[in-house]
Amino acid sequence: MWWSEGQLVGAAGAAAVFLLLSLVVRQLLKQRRPIGFPPGPAGLPLIGNIHSLASEQPHVYMKKQSQLYGQIFSLDLGGISSIVLNGYDAVKECLVQQSEVFADRPSLPLFKKLTKMGGLLNSRYGKGWTEHRKLAVTSFRIFGFGQKSFESKISEESMIFLEAVDTYKGKPFDLKYLITNAVSNISNLIIFGDRFTYEDTEFQHMIEIFSENIELAASASAFLYNAFPWIGVLPFGKHQQLFKNAAEVYEFLLCLIQRFSQNRKPQSPRHFIDAYLDEMDRNKNEPESTFSMENLIFSVGELIIAGTETTTNVLRWAVLFMALYPNMQGQVHKEIDLVIGPNKTPCLEDKCKMPYTEAVLHEILRFCNIAPLGIFHATSKDTVVRGYSIPQGTTVITNLYSVHFDEKYWSNPEMFCPERFLDSSGQFLKNEAFVPFSLGRRHCLGEQLARMEMFLFFTSLLQRFHLHFPSTVTPNLKPKLGMTLQPHPYLICAARRH
Repeated sequence: MWWSEGQLVGAAGAAAVFLLLSLVVRQLLKQRRPIGFPPGPAGLPLIGNIHSLASEQPHVYMKKQSQLYGQIFSLDLGGISSIVLNGYDAVKECLVQQSEVFADRPSLPLFKKLTKMGGLLNSRYGKGWTEHRKLAVTSFRIFGFGQKSFESKISEESMIFLEAVDTYKGKPFDLKYLITNAVSNISNLIIFGDRFTYEDTEFQHMIEIFSENIELAASASAFLYNAFPWIGVLPFGKHQQLFKNAAEVYEFLLCLIQRFSQNRKPQSPRHFIDAYLDEMDRNKNEPESTFSMENLIFSVGELIIAGTETTTNVLRWAVLFMALYPNMQGQVHKEIDLVIGPNKTPCLEDKCKMPYTEAVLHEILRFCNIAPLGIFHATSKDTVVRGYSIPQGTTVITNLYSVHFDEKYWSNPEMFCPERFLDSSGQFLKNEAFVPFSLGRRHCLGEQLARMEMFLFFTSLLQRFHLHFPSTVTPNLKPKLGMTLQPHPYLICAARRH
């Protein structure tokens, strides 16, 4: 039987239509909620609730939906079944009481593309994560805060930072780049055993690309890529910029690893890179080993950005709020003058005698919610929570913003009020619903280091300077959206106090 050209074209067209319809039907079937799954807002065909996340701040949208559907509800991320945990009770119930079940990471196409589900932060829960987490925790202790001299290294960096601020002579400038350099150098001491100068443009460029990717990873384009990874063949879209940035960063990180591993003496590590290479040597004959050069690159990148992005933004928000509330800044100045004085270098021993300063830093972490949704979790096996059936592999979003604005644990949470962390006698008061570093097995491993940095950098800055905005400037308090919430660029004046 001979087919005419027109018949062949028609048959091909029919096949294409059939294939398209099949894909649409398959996608719609994926979007059906599993039996016993938590309820949630209705989504659009194919893209589910992605459009809602793109229309406003995702963490705010999720808190609003929890008022309709309860503390645990579901979202359809374009066929990716996910649940959202809202409020302290729900987050604690899952991340603490079922810590192992909720310790996995979702196998999302974006994570697979960027880190192949390896490295440290995005790795699946299992042997690889356990090995890398243990090594990172040990390295932070041995090369970081476990050293008696490490606090003085942070103080030395803060002095370099203050001298750089001093060069502006009280004139308006953007503090972001100096803070970023100073904070990243603390992590660099652990990872590389060395710091980078503030004039090192190559390293600064890498940090800027990292920061851009933090924004891009939470964009609607990234959610669409996770739902429809085939759009990766398209030459445009924010996901393409994200992949381009990642490739450039990984190439630069490899160069850094090679540079700082020169003259390495096996089993005598000087920093994290040496310690990792020792593990690679020790496990070279183990076929199941997860220690590899590729995973080292991923781990170094994750430690750099995790150690830089969050603490940098906490300090940027802190400076902004001190300039916004001069009376609060005055109280911090008064406490610093009373406990430390004008000339002594601030130290961690001072912290327990400075409850108001501690309260200010805690309120900034609560109110500004630097990482409002944390890093997505996933269930490692089927489980039941509050009567809902949650299948293995379900994506889990922890809305830490909703925890810090949970009316059950915080009175008037919409108000910026450091006094909420003080008791009636002015002493520092803890609140169990304060979880900026998350909870459970995947909580931030750099929490202790971050707390050290925040206190020492903040008190050093306020000891020397009075912070204020240029005249007639009204700062934008609405955060820039991304996986972290950072302030929009602003200018600050830092005038010498003494």
